[in-house]
Amino acid sequence: MFDLKITGGTIVDGTGAEAYVGDVAITDGVIVAVSRGPLEGDAAETIDATGRIVTPGFVDIHSHYDGQAFFDQSLSPSSGHGVTTVVMGVCGIGFAPARPDAHEMLIETMESVEDIPGDVLRAGLPWDWETFPEFLDALDRRTYSMDVAAHIGHVPVRTYVMGEKALENGPATDAEIQQMADIVREAIEAGAVGFSSSRVAGHTTGKGDPVPGTYATEDELFGIAAAMASTGRKPVFELAEAGADGQDAEAAIKEVDWMRRVSAEFGLPVSFLILQANAAPELWRDLLDACVAAEADGAVLRPQVANRPFGMLLGLRTRHPFLVRPTFQRVQAETSSFEELVERLRDPEVRAAILADEEMVETGLPFETMGLIATFMPHLAFPVGEEPDYEPEASESLAARAEAAGVTPNEVFYDLMLEFDGEALFLIPYFNYANGNQDAVYEMITHPAALMGLADGGAHLATICDASMPTYQLSHWVKGRTRGPRLELERAVKMQTLDTAEFYGFHDRGTLEVGKKGDVNVIDLDRLALQMPRSIDDLPGGARRLIQEAVGYDATIVSGVVVRRDDTDTGARPGRLVRAGR
Repeated sequence: MFDLKITGGTIVDGTGAEAYVGDVAITDGVIVAVSRGPLEGDAAETIDATGRIVTPGFVDIHSHYDGQAFFDQSLSPSSGHGVTTVVMGVCGIGFAPARPDAHEMLIETMESVEDIPGDVLRAGLPWDWETFPEFLDALDRRTYSMDVAAHIGHVPVRTYVMGEKALENGPATDAEIQQMADIVREAIEAGAVGFSSSRVAGHTTGKGDPVPGTYATEDELFGIAAAMASTGRKPVFELAEAGADGQDAEAAIKEVDWMRRVSAEFGLPVSFLILQANAAPELWRDLLDACVAAEADGAVLRPQVANRPFGMLLGLRTRHPFLVRPTFQRVQAETSSFEELVERLRDPEVRAAILADEEMVETGLPFETMGLIATFMPHLAFPVGEEPDYEPEASESLAARAEAAGVTPNEVFYDLMLEFDGEALFLIPYFNYANGNQDAVYEMITHPAALMGLADGGAHLATICDASMPTYQLSHWVKGRTRGPRLELERAVKMQTLDTAEFYGFHDRGTLEVGKKGDVNVIDLDRLALQMPRSIDDLPGGARRLIQEAVGYDATIVSGVVVRRDDTDTGARPGRLVRAGR
């Protein structure tokens, strides 16, 4: 008797092999049978997958659930997009190791870099750890809707060793480098899947300083890499690289050089982030090609790429250009509910006054965020709509709509912002849309060096909602795209199952094969679709965040347990901490 049998589905096994109709059986959380055609034997539970595709659970290697993992066992919204394993602690940011006097600095850094409200983290983090092994133990005491794994981040490591001096971003002494190396070695031996860092100048602390490690010397980086290699494992060295925004292409190319040497010298896989930047729309190609060339030196460089435009979602519920206008602030202060605010904004006199304002006033939002809002470009602003379109035509932009109507882009923005009872959103694709289509994205995700990543679950809660990328991989690239080539189903699934699992050494998952972990999705591909992002207030203290849901997941299964059925959380929490090397 099997615990669970999935029958009659089209099996896309994650290896890239051609799909076929068959059955999958799971017992004690492990796949025990996969058959072409019907499988003999009864089961405690059977899922009829006729007319559905059956895939391995998705392995998402780029998230920031470091805080959310302590107050949301469902790890939404990723859990609603077929994700059964998630990796966090990326881009150098994290909460361990942490001396008690560093808690506030780490919270403020996470708030500044990843746009997670500090009050949410203050309310939600138990801080029942100091060292990184203790942090892993704290995760291990909890259960989730999916499995979780974690890097150790450069920011907390450097802060733990150097204290306030870490914020100065000066060179570390040999003794300090040795201390950092020892801490990272200890973390890897305890089960960290890797070490992460950020070298992006725009990643700043709450006080506006570049995060610790931004300008770390090669001595520091290579010292940490040597400690990682000394464990005898192959942990991942992950980073957000300098120059990735296209402002300094020369710096970005130089980054690949030291990464190549780190990987070749210490035998470590290295992963960094690549997006198409408006300032240098072809730089991504040079970086990816450099990674292929590095293979000749024995290096393994696998950049993470996003499968759609990457940017902000603006709207009345989130952030918008009128936030800085005094009339808007006055009207908002005079209203007692969101519904009342929407009604007031529909008043022609209020509309005229806000649009006529030229003065900008303080909002308390991060400087970088306000800069983007204040200078948003109408030709790069697109209404999202009930059926989100992440590859809109230029004619859909605010600039084009305004020109056609003979009005200003701000007038168009204002009026559309009030649609859907004020819940309307606008996509501002600052990356991956320099050519006004996703042709470059297609080339990136199909490049032999690339890894699927950058979903950023748990981060950028007020303006970005990209944790839905695993669903987009199928809904857009397999079946929905109309403006260029698509992906074959088998290849699209492999990209976010076997490929991502193998890179992180998760050899027990990523394919539907006997002996592999019972992580499975049953998907109605015909019905699979993303919903319009929306705001909810379910964070500690009632704080708001953006989420994006999907329809079309008949079942998501973790270790043989159904955690979602018919796009709804079942409440089951079989997910556990994944310790590398265990």
